[in-house]
Amino acid sequence: MSTPVKTDRPITIEEIVADVRRRGDAALVEWSKRLDQTTADQPERAVPYGDIPTAAVLDAAQSVRTWHAAQRPHDIILEVSPGVTLERRWTPIRSVGIYVPKGLVSSLIMGAVPAQVAGVERIVVCTPPSGAAAVAAAAALLGIEEVWAIGGAQAIAAMAYGTESIAAVDKIVGPGGGAVNTAKLLVSKDVAIDLPAGPSEIVVVADLGFDEAIIQQELDAQMEHGPDSRAFVVRVGDDLEAALNEVENYAAEHVALLGPRAESLAGRIRNAGAVFVGPYSPVPAGDYATGGNHVLPTGGWSKVSGGLGLETFMKAVTVQRVSRDGLERLAPTIEALAQLEGMTAHKATARR
Repeated sequence: MSTPVKTDRPITIEEIVADVRRRGDAALVEWSKRLDQTTADQPERAVPYGDIPTAAVLDAAQSVRTWHAAQRPHDIILEVSPGVTLERRWTPIRSVGIYVPKGLVSSLIMGAVPAQVAGVERIVVCTPPSGAAAVAAAAALLGIEEVWAIGGAQAIAAMAYGTESIAAVDKIVGPGGGAVNTAKLLVSKDVAIDLPAGPSEIVVVADLGFDEAIIQQELDAQMEHGPDSRAFVVRVGDDLEAALNEVENYAAEHVALLGPRAESLAGRIRNAGAVFVGPYSPVPAGDYATGGNHVLPTGGWSKVSGGLGLETFMKAVTVQRVSRDGLERLAPTIEALAQLEGMTAHKATARR
């Protein structure tokens, strides 16, 4: 029998992940007891319980479904040159694990519904025991059956490496706090992840003299996610380019544009997870109801990454077909480059 991690000193996320990878269910149970005050001796499925706003859940899910269905990429077949045909075919990922922070039914919707639209065969949800009943109830409405009342880094490790109870998945998506974010980065050596979705961020870009009450509403809404959330205000005066540069440097998760001059920047902002334009486009509308995905890059990752979309749950396979005549035409190129790189076996394939 493997030995549990000692608990008489501070434990790192690396140790939690390694322990679950090594000992499976036994480690999951021990970490859940220690960190989430559970009492069960086996990993437990979340049981649907309590009243949830069914109509709101279904309405939000339908908006997400509509928007993400429109994102489906097209397969491509092209004869690049005579006798050489390439195909790029999109296919769903086989299995996906979705981490849902405590009680955040909206995050379940943002992960599960696009996965369903993409055609993912197996969807696994992990969520902290506190709040798991509501998440499970919403999952039941969406037709998601595998929901585990397991939170934190131990949940990420279980989905990444598998345990006796939970089979490993091919990709992990979903937001979380510092421990979850760190765990996702750790396991990304072995399993795909969506992006490092950490503490919430907002930049409010407002014209000088804009209604301070609306600005404060946006700030308060994001800070409600937790004390590690970050909020900034950029005032737009005469120098519009300076304001744009400031926004781009923040590379924030959310950008709210308030006032005509601020709103004029909407088409020029590159570094943002999502941009909300005008006083009637509050960020929480995107969190809950518009259909846009609220799992977005944080910590500067919006410079190179977007939020969850349908393609998050799909991958492209390239199929290459070359005829006899096509290979004859390609042979000089194959041989020349293979010769340059010293690949004699590669060169030999050019003549058949």
